[in-house]
Amino acid sequence: MARIGFIGLGNMGGPMARNLLAKGHEVAVFDLSEAALVAAETAGARRAESALAATEGTDVVLTMLPAGAHVEAVYLASTDQRCLLDQLAPGTLLLDCSTIAAETARSLAQAAAARGLIMLDAPVSGGVGGAEAGTLTFMVGGDGDALERARPVLEAMGKNIFHAGPAGAGQVAKMCNNMLLAVLMSGTAEALALGVREGLDPAVLSDIMKQSSGGNWALNGYNPYPGVMDGVPAARGYEGGFLVDLMLKDLGLALDAAARLGQSTPLGSLARSLYTLHKQGNSTATQDVGRLDFSSIQQLFLAPPA
Repeated sequence: MARIGFIGLGNMGGPMARNLLAKGHEVAVFDLSEAALVAAETAGARRAESALAATEGTDVVLTMLPAGAHVEAVYLASTDQRCLLDQLAPGTLLLDCSTIAAETARSLAQAAAARGLIMLDAPVSGGVGGAEAGTLTFMVGGDGDALERARPVLEAMGKNIFHAGPAGAGQVAKMCNNMLLAVLMSGTAEALALGVREGLDPAVLSDIMKQSSGGNWALNGYNPYPGVMDGVPAARGYEGGFLVDLMLKDLGLALDAAARLGQSTPLGSLARSLYTLHKQGNSTATQDVGRLDFSSIQQLFLAPPA
């Protein structure tokens, strides 16, 4: 079993760390949230007071953080003129499961390799439900032999592990996947809202479309319409899950890449505009839409006509 330093215990990271513990791995954790640390400690993790302390004596370092700036800060921020990468034992395996720019992932992999460390970008798909159930999909970029070394750790948290290619390739796959997911969720919410306005029961309409050519992952397993499906964010006021702010971040990564490559992404651009409108148009003094699950885009289409 591996000794793992786990940094980042948010909606995804918390259950991922618990699954590692359940599979017998030794896990030390660090997060800025006291509540997250307490929950992990209760599950059997060793609580650390810093990222460096969490990685002491570990074979594997795993990061699950909101954005590239946070990942760079963990690995490259200097402490007494030395960053975390400088203080890890040569041969340590680094798994970054965050969703960040592919260029950032490549740069970090190069910085790790220069210090005798091995880094894989391994972003995930499957949402909070997948993190809790241990059924995540990992899209891995980096050396194939390193992936085989990481496989027992990844298998403790997921059921599908894909080697996308060299460093940064996992992030490219995740970027493309989430752009498509935003398009599918927006289209699903729009279609459901139209049917309901015409008098259909949203559950009946959902069942019809699930078995027809309109079926898709967002409709089949993550229905955005309240009251249609149990166990999804729409059933609990869109709390928990994959945040609107994070979807906007990921769409920004995709459109930045498209601009750099001169690639047209009209549907991705429209999806980002819709999520931006959702966040800006539905925010109130008591609700930060950016902190709701991304399926809350349904609210945009259910808003009363102006």
